[in-house]
Amino acid sequence: MAGPDAGLVGALAAIVGDRHVLTDEGDMEPYVSAFRYGGGRAGLVVLPADTAQVAAILRHCHGAGVRVVPQGANTGLAGASVPDGSGSQVVLSLKRLIGRFDLDRANRAVTLDAGWDLDRLNERLEADGLWFPIDISASPSVGGMISTNAGGSRVLRYGDVRHNVLGVEVVLPDGTITADLRGLRKNSAGLDLKQLFIGTGGSFGIVTGAVLNLLPRPRQTATALVVPRGGDGVGDLLALCEDRAGEFLSAFESMTGPALSAALHHRPQLRNPFGGTVPDECILVELMSATGRDSGLDLEALLLGLLEQGYETGVIVDAIPGPPADLWALRHAISEGLRGLGRVIGLDVSLPRGRMTSFRRAATDWVRTHHPDLLICGFGHRGDGGDHFNLVIPKDRDAAFPANTVSAIRQGLYRLLVEDFSGSYSAEHGIGPVNLSYHQTFADPIQQHLSRLIQTHLDPAGMLGRVRW
Repeated sequence: MAGPDAGLVGALAAIVGDRHVLTDEGDMEPYVSAFRYGGGRAGLVVLPADTAQVAAILRHCHGAGVRVVPQGANTGLAGASVPDGSGSQVVLSLKRLIGRFDLDRANRAVTLDAGWDLDRLNERLEADGLWFPIDISASPSVGGMISTNAGGSRVLRYGDVRHNVLGVEVVLPDGTITADLRGLRKNSAGLDLKQLFIGTGGSFGIVTGAVLNLLPRPRQTATALVVPRGGDGVGDLLALCEDRAGEFLSAFESMTGPALSAALHHRPQLRNPFGGTVPDECILVELMSATGRDSGLDLEALLLGLLEQGYETGVIVDAIPGPPADLWALRHAISEGLRGLGRVIGLDVSLPRGRMTSFRRAATDWVRTHHPDLLICGFGHRGDGGDHFNLVIPKDRDAAFPANTVSAIRQGLYRLLVEDFSGSYSAEHGIGPVNLSYHQTFADPIQQHLSRLIQTHLDPAGMLGRVRW
């Protein structure tokens, strides 16, 4: 449809009401612009209020041959939640799906609609002493987190979303509803169907509801910025933390000197904990427990003992304990700080933990050999093998930077990652239009074939989502 099709507008308005079908370009703007990379044009935006309305919309669009792009909070970084540039696609926003919220304290789980966002979810759970332990520097929707298998900074301790979902309700591309919302933690009765939809970017079906595993809210947290010995010292520090802190180690976040400097420059109100020159790399170590000090457990004392042993054994060069809020503010300011330096080429990668240092060295050599003008500003989740090996095109060089070079840089580094280090080119951002070509190049052909078989069976006409596997 070249513009809003009157018949389609009328049919969808009959399902959700006139005010929940948007056709004005100004009204649609928040739904067609990506959180970071690009955007497109939509024929219209429709905002259903419940699962039945989502099913009715998909049934109609499936029959009319109109492609639907599902969208949660639109915080994704792979372009899967926004339409292409054709102006023919319908954006189906789940932001109104917030009616259901059933807390089951006995099962330590919550059944809720997919439109709930992470911040509101944890605010609602606070009074009950519970939380959903995914830590991301944004507030994605539940449906969005499930569709991308979101990770974040505490995967080391709590796992990603895949490990914290007990059940899902899904509307298939033709409008059929399938659900298992029993909230079972153990079930070996055949295929685990919820895993068919987690991490597939909404291309197999739209998640409209879920049962989430909850955990007791932490009562103690202790943090420090730690500078490991050079070379392979990060691995030695991680081994020390896991040996001394065990299950209390909740985060092990790397910040290279250029990344931390960018954060401090962009937010001068943040205090530089090192006073002057920042180290080449530091690690934010966090210990966390739901057990209070009254039980005899003192995480601050445990952390200080760990650091003391690190000094004695030469694993640690410097360490600065500090308030969690202050240290995490530095970590969360990095992405914004890098954007202040210029255009970011973000690489969201993962690999076996023991190969992280070697990959960074090899990738750094590759960049300095092929593109010495780029800034290398890595940071990430060293404890779980995730890394944001981010590059920045400085503002004063951006205009002269060839448009097709960014893709060539990604291609070269991903080839190094996959072929030499057994890594993944999408640790937690998902496979949207931004990553699709690399997926087609580097993913196992048999796995791609199986994905296509499933998608073709569920959606033979290709009427749902941005990605055709």
